Amino acid sequence: MRFIILGSGSGTNAKAILEAQKAGLLGDAQATALGTDREGVQFLDHAAIMGIPGEYLHPGLFRTKLEGEAEQSWIDRIRLWEPDLIVLAGLLRVLKPPFINAFSGRIINLHPSLLPSFSGLHSIRQSFEHGAKYSGCTVHWVTPTVDAGPIIDQTAVRIEPNDTLDSLELKVHAAEHKLLPDVIRRLSLGQIAFPEKN
Repeated sequence: MRFIILGSGSGTNAKAILEAQKAGLLGDAQATALGTDREGVQFLDHAAIMGIPGEYLHPGLFRTKLEGEAEQSWIDRIRLWEPDLIVLAGLLRVLKPPFINAFSGRIINLHPSLLPSFSGLHSIRQSFEHGAKYSGCTVHWVTPTVDAGPIIDQTAVRIEPNDTLDSLELKVHAAEHKLLPDVIRRLSLGQIAFPEKN
């Protein structure tokens, strides 16, 4: 199973995935490229270390979404990589139906909360400030409604009385670094089914 990773920042989840691959923990899955919507980010360093393509993909005019000519450019470039799966690991950009439909049933996203609770931005902060007993992370299929696609798996993280926002973020990120590679592994081995194509 060939997959690519798309992200916007330091790429700690991409690093965790690639380290799992190097350790033989991804089943039959193999990362073949990394793409980012931001120039000069650490995200691309992980591709260089693994010796796979890492590219800046120009996001167009908008800061928070991908559409128009830029969207089509992304679709065309990603098709050349021929992925069986697209992994969104910290991509801070809303994907529109044309992109999602181009890769229907092949896009998964990692979200730092126990969806459907605390969707959208700053989810860990939301759960912390709300006084929730648990935070966590979710991997779900991507659909046109943001953070609302079918849930694949989740990991809960207990918010302890002595937690700070910083300590909670560290715990959630640690959970993410285990959950996302494991979901990729199970997809590659057929233990999680891909959605039926329409």
